[in-house]
Amino acid sequence: MNKKLFVGNLSYDTSENALKDFFSEAGQVESAAIITDKMSGRSKGFGFVEMASEEEAEKAVQMLNGKELDSRALTVNEARPKRESF
Repeated sequence: MNKKLFVGNLSYDTSENALKDFFSEAGQVESAAIITDKMSGRSKGFGFVEMASEEEAEKAVQMLNGKELDSRALTVNEARPKRESF
């Protein structure tokens, strides 16, 4: 089962391909998405990576949390379910 991870403290210059390549060190990456501002199209500095399995997701958190990508120390942890807006 795929496991989604939250990735914080991304550089505004980091691309989705770079993020996917970075996480591939820990296992098979199903998808990588950087969240952007709807108006400007600029990165909001965080994103999500979906790993192929629970084990690979845990390995990614252990290996990559605090590791630098584009001169920024990343925050990597399990993504929480999206909250509903009221």
